[in-house]
Amino acid sequence: MSAGKRKSDELLAMIRGGLPMSTGQQLRLTLMLSVPAVLAQLSSIVMQYIDAAMVGSLGAGPSASIGLVSTSTWLFSGICSAVAIGFSVQVAHAIGAGDMTNARAVLRQAILSVSVFGLLWGAAGVSVSGALPHWLGGDESICHDSSGYFRIYSAFLPVFQIYVLSSGMLRCSGNMRIPSMMSVLMCLLDVVFNFFLIFPTREMTVLGMSVTMPGAGWGVKGAALGTGLAEAVVAVILMRYLFSRSGDLRLKGERGRFIPTAETLRKAVRIGLPMAIEHAVICGAQIMTTVIVAPLGIFAIAANSFAVTAESLCYMPGYGIADAATTLVGQSYGAGRKDLTRQFARITVLMGMTVMGVMGVVMYFGASVAGLAAGSGNGTGRGLDSHVRGTVFPRPDFPAWSQDSLPQKALTLRP
Repeated sequence: MSAGKRKSDELLAMIRGGLPMSTGQQLRLTLMLSVPAVLAQLSSIVMQYIDAAMVGSLGAGPSASIGLVSTSTWLFSGICSAVAIGFSVQVAHAIGAGDMTNARAVLRQAILSVSVFGLLWGAAGVSVSGALPHWLGGDESICHDSSGYFRIYSAFLPVFQIYVLSSGMLRCSGNMRIPSMMSVLMCLLDVVFNFFLIFPTREMTVLGMSVTMPGAGWGVKGAALGTGLAEAVVAVILMRYLFSRSGDLRLKGERGRFIPTAETLRKAVRIGLPMAIEHAVICGAQIMTTVIVAPLGIFAIAANSFAVTAESLCYMPGYGIADAATTLVGQSYGAGRKDLTRQFARITVLMGMTVMGVMGVVMYFGASVAGLAAGSGNGTGRGLDSHVRGTVFPRPDFPAWSQDSLPQKALTLRP
């Protein structure tokens, strides 16, 4: 075990043991849990840029095909996250209270519950995939590819649901390192799979030598499949780690009930449902923006999609700090430490605002490079700098960050 991991475990044990913590220890623990998650989010953004460039190199049409349904994928993935949070917050509370047996019991029930939900939610996505691009007002030239992309994306939703649950459970236990490493691995796998699935077999020059590079040539559908396969690999690794190696949540060798109890489901619904509704409302507005932009043509759709990818540099690192807040606030609340609950909430909110504010400034002055993600010569880079500057200006999103601590206390209705 590394010295950093050992120190963070010691500080987390102070929360559960009711020991006093100085402000310096609170700041140190917050940084130790936040840094790996922030780096994972930054790596995810870099891979998103690479992913966008790979699809963008095929032209504006393929980019627009993905951009047309991107807001709908956010809706579906966000609902999956809300469902997982309904259970992971319960686990954070149980760990904070020192009740590891109950934490593992909730984990077992969560695995079956979210698996069933993921299958149903994925089936719903597949069923609407054919009509969705037309509902969004997409041009006929891109509707076929958009439907194929969303159909494959939806088919992998059960896998994505397991990935979200397993990574969230590990974070709630204080293990930020493994989920962060797996997030980086998933991004790398996504690029590798996309490289072979998007492009056809072609001749490439490597170190001055001509090499025949195999490829499936599936274009937009290859991008969806590559992402799904990357999620599947990482989900298997994380779930195996949970079962056999997680210190607090290891299920191997312990018998227990996987069928959820009414009490566990009731708590999960009480925590997750308001967050799901909130996310649906926010994504509904984003989907309406897509409906407004879609009639402007494929170049407008593609440019809007690239700009949204670029602006994610501002808020994605903040999500890493939110992951730390899940552990710190959730365990403090479960341990009955109201003082630490408030202090960690303040620390993570202020840290998140600071990071997002700084990234907003960086992105505002560096927005002109966003057009590079559009690919050379496909026309989608025009106007991206002004689009990005307009979207990052309101950061650092204080209202949203003020709400992030409440869900970890199972108070999701008010925000």
